[in-house]
Amino acid sequence: MQMVSRLLVGIAGLLGLLVALRLWMAPEELAVQLGVQPIGPFGLATVRADVAGFFAGAGVFSILAAVRNRAVLLNAPLVLIGLALTGRLITAATSGITNEMIPPIAIEAGLLAVL
Repeated sequence: MQMVSRLLVGIAGLLGLLVALRLWMAPEELAVQLGVQPIGPFGLATVRADVAGFFAGAGVFSILAAVRNRAVLLNAPLVLIGLALTGRLITAATSGITNEMIPPIAIEAGLLAVL
């Protein structure tokens, strides 16, 4: 069971890194899919730094936790993803929920369960 858990955490980390790489390489395309409109070089830099940095940070620490078998390394991705989910739930409570918001909420809840 421990090996399965480590494998799932490692896969989650790898997916986070792949999203970060895609955001670094083609920020306009993926940002729009995520509901963000980067405007000019400053907007592109923000997507590459803030959004990609979020995914890369969670991905790196998840992979390190899986490889080193150190659960304490999951604290960083747990906090990042937990705060992201909190932001989504606040938006749902204050602005209403749309169909587009459901998959990211489900993914973040699922990631929290895996981590």
